[in-house]
This record gives sequence, structure tokens and C-alpha cells, in this order.
Amino acid sequence: MSTERPDNDVTGPRRRRPPLAVASVAAAVLMAGGGGAYWASTAAGDGGAADSGASAKKSAPLLALDAPVDAPDSAASSSDTPPPGIAPGEPDPGGPPVIYRAAGELPDGPDEAAVHHARGTVASADVARLAKALGIPGSPRTEGTSWVVGDDGPGALLKVTKQAPGTWTFARTTPPKPCESGTMCANGASEPGGDPVSEKAAKAAAAPVLKAAGQDDAALNAGQLMGDVRVVNADPKIDGLPTYGWSTGVQVGPDGEVTGGSGHLKALEKGDTYPAVGADEALKQLNAASRGKGDADRDIGGCATPVPHQGEPKPSDPQCVPSNGKRAPVEQTVEDAVFGLALNYVDGRQTLVPSWLFTVRQAPGGPESTVTQVAVDPEFIEKPDAPTPSGDRKVTSYGADGRTLEVTFWGGVCSTYTASAKESAGQVRISVTEKPQEGKKACIMIAKELTRTVTLEKPLGDRTVIDAASGGAVPRG
Repeated sequence: MSTERPDNDVTGPRRRRPPLAVASVAAAVLMAGGGGAYWASTAAGDGGAADSGASAKKSAPLLALDAPVDAPDSAASSSDTPPPGIAPGEPDPGGPPVIYRAAGELPDGPDEAAVHHARGTVASADVARLAKALGIPGSPRTEGTSWVVGDDGPGALLKVTKQAPGTWTFARTTPPKPCESGTMCANGASEPGGDPVSEKAAKAAAAPVLKAAGQDDAALNAGQLMGDVRVVNADPKIDGLPTYGWSTGVQVGPDGEVTGGSGHLKALEKGDTYPAVGADEALKQLNAASRGKGDADRDIGGCATPVPHQGEPKPSDPQCVPSNGKRAPVEQTVEDAVFGLALNYVDGRQTLVPSWLFTVRQAPGGPESTVTQVAVDPEFIEKPDAPTPSGDRKVTSYGADGRTLEVTFWGGVCSTYTASAKESAGQVRISVTEKPQEGKKACIMIAKELTRTVTLEKPLGDRTVIDAASGGAVPRG
């Protein structure tokens, strides 16, 4: 008699937690699993590490996770914030659901781990140190909510947001050479590029910048190429754990000069400690989320394609939709699982949260990708509030400078929008109200990203910005 395999089915028995070693004091043991390594503590007796999970359960507040964010493949882009897209661990809402199956045994991981976040503001001296490493003359100056060094025109420009985590971006531009007399050339055309520098040379060029950014001990990967520019990606380890979504990227041109980059300048601080789940349980949660957003558990009918005439080949369409409108799930193989810290938003702030980093592949020999799943015990994750029933627009991000709050949202071109704030000791609740313009009987359906400014009674400080339309925390942009 056959039985159905669970979503994380593997061949062979699962690895179980080893019995606690008999010891009078806690001993740090390096344990490896799934190709990764992590530190765990084992002990016996009252007051040992065996009680650490219980202490975390007593002291840890509920973790207020916001909507997950998409971590870019590298931090080398020039954007101040991670690009919008499908979040790590989330199936494509426009495609079929994804089911992940492990190829082998999965590790248990540590019993508990802490979140890490950046708080406060970036000091001018820290910006000056980074500017010096980048070779930009001048002192930091204030522009809106950012520190700026350099020029917007030809030359070099460093921009650092004052509020933690101090997202910084850098770009160096070279003025175009003038055309020779009697010749025609495109304005701004650049000379053909050369060959990329070696990985060793790129790492050496990036070293002073990484040191100034506090990432001199991060793991480096210089395999990424952008034309003739080589990118050095630095992924730090925090508390001995690998990170995902917190990269610093430094771009090195063919002449060995740093031409661009981005990262975070404010150092991370250790926050509350939470009980953690093993990779098996995390994989079940990942599949449950995928099934909940898709139709993997529903009856999948055949594709709604025309019946071919006699002698005609049967049509093949990998993107076809079954007759019931539900696409069959796509299976991906989990080849590795490492316990680490992944970027999430907690109360509107970028936070590294204990997570499982799954290396997945859809087909043998195909490209690998990383999918993350929060490893915090679900008992300690705050349930999201129900959205407020109103006609308000959802706020997507905000910027703050003292009492000035600038909110960003999507709206139409034939309506007017007003923003208001309701303040309390711990949060600021933002409402963006839409009012159709009078006399507009017909309107083109075009969405635009809009901003509105709200003046607060008091500076925002550490208060959380809440979107009245969704009830969730708004990320800082």
C-alpha cells in the first residue's frame, strides 16, 4: 500500500536532536549540517543551556513582522532601497504555486537566536570616513534626510541616509571627452571599455571601502560582472551566522578604480532572542504559505488547449492554464539548508531575523537560488491586524526629517490626495484619502507613484509609522 509523501519528504530517516551531553557547564559545540555550520550549546543540569529556550520564551516579546522584502542578488545597485519584487520564500502570485522538497536530511539548527537591527542616526564623521576611502573631497552636508558628499554632475557623489541603517550609495561619473575638430560624435559617448580586473585586484581595490563601511571581515565574492565592471559583494557574518539581504557591493572598473557601490553604514545591534524551529518545520511552513497563495491542493484539470486535428501534433504550452483555471504546482529541490539571518521589516524597520536559507534548484543542472523562511517559533510572531475598512490608499514607504514626514503611495491621475497623521506615544498612523476630481467623466487608468508631506506635532523619533489602509507598519524608503 502506498502512502503520500510529506512536502519535505527525503529518502532515509530524518536527523534527530542528539541527547544532551552530560556536563556541569555549557559547552559550545560546532555542528555542521546541510553544507553549513552553526554554533549550538549543549548542557545538562539546572541553569544550563538546556534552559535557554525556556528563558527566551519567558522574556521575548512578540515579533511584529511586516510584509517580507525582496533581497537583491547583490548590493551593487544604486537604489536607496531593495527593489520591489517577489519576496524570498514567496511564490510568484502571477504563476503556479511552488512546492519545495528536500533532497536529503535537513539540520535541526540552534534552539534560539537573536534578531539584529540598526538604530539611531549616522554621524557625520562616519560619512566622512567612507568618503575619504572612496576618494571624494569635501565635507558631508545635509540634503533633506541624507548626508551628501561630492557633486551630482560629472565627478563622484556619495549619499547616506541619516536614519539607521544608514543606506549609502556611491557613483562616479567621468565627463565625456570633447569631439575632435571636424568629426562627428554622440554627446556623452564613452570610450569602449577594457577587460575587467581580476578578482584579486577587485578585492584589493574594494578593501579600503569595506573597512570604512565596517565590513572588512565579511565574506567576499568577486565573481559578478557588469560588462567590464567587476562587483565585489561582501556578506557579513553576525554572531557567527551568515546573512542574506545585507550585502555591501563595491563596483571596480577596468582601470582598478572604484566606480560605484552601496550598502549600510550603521552597525547592527543585537536585539531580543527567540526560540527557533528546525529546517524541517521551516520547510513545512514555506510550503504551507505557498499552498495558501496558490492552488496546489486543488484538483488540477487538463490544460484548456484546442484539440488538434487528425495528423496534427499535440500543442505543447508550458504556461498553459488548466481548464479549471488552476495551474499545477511546480516542484523545486532543496539542496542545502543553512541557519542564518535574513532581511525582513519589523515594525517598519529593516531587521535581520533568524531564518533558514534554503538553496533550491528547479531542475538538475539548472541555476540555483536562495529562498528564505523565518525560523522564529510561530508562537512568538505577532498576528497581523485586519485592514481598516476605508477608501484610503496604501502607503508604500516614508521618509522623515524632524517633524516632516513624506509618504509615498500609488494613485491615479484624475484624483486628488491628502495625507493626515494620528499620533500616539509609540506610533504615527498615516491616512491617504482619495477624492475624484469633479467634472472628470472619463479618465485614463494610469497609476503614478505620488508623495504627500505631513507635519507632525513632534519629531518622529523611534515611533513606528502605520498605514491606516492595511494596518501594517510602513517601511522607511
